[in-house]
Amino acid sequence: MGQVRQPGRVRAYDGELGAAVARAQDGDEAAFAVAYRIVQPGLLGYLHGLVGDDAEDVASDAWLEIARDLGRFKGDGAGFRGWTATIARHRALDHLRRRRARPRAGGTEQDVLHLPAPQNTYDQALESLSTEQALALVRTLPREQAEAVLLRVVVGLDAPAAARVLGKRPGAVRTAAHRGLKRLAHQLGVGGEADAGVTDGTPRTLGEWT
Repeated sequence: MGQVRQPGRVRAYDGELGAAVARAQDGDEAAFAVAYRIVQPGLLGYLHGLVGDDAEDVASDAWLEIARDLGRFKGDGAGFRGWTATIARHRALDHLRRRRARPRAGGTEQDVLHLPAPQNTYDQALESLSTEQALALVRTLPREQAEAVLLRVVVGLDAPAAARVLGKRPGAVRTAAHRGLKRLAHQLGVGGEADAGVTDGTPRTLGEWT
């Protein structure tokens, strides 16, 4: 799969993605393949963070639904990434409910999980880790923080788009992502102490879906 592109680099492909989706909606199968190649790496990384080694199977189910409902999508390239992430998330939740067990730790073929540019402390925290290690750490976060980090960092969504996927306010997603990244940095001994609010209460991890 190669490396996860940083969010800014992912968004740089949105113009090409939007054009490909529009052609695919007109029946251009080659254009759908282009859209798939742009979206799949981030989508698969997101699903690895949710369902571990079952990510490929869940992604296949998600793409079947994406292809089936493509004609109903309205929006640009960024909107398509958010739409596909929403579908993938629903399929992942269905999968976890059926499995009725905590997700297994999953690895990917990606070498490094890059964090967004402003978070220099967090770049340092994870830049030397393999994606398998990084996702294993992400999956120990409280559910809300883990999903916010995955959507912002791996899928490359901005806060409003990630908020739509999760059904939350953008400010809440920004806060969850910041706290999740802060917690990861703290676990790795980078960037000093975590905020007191990060460790309040008993966290719900990704494995504790209802």
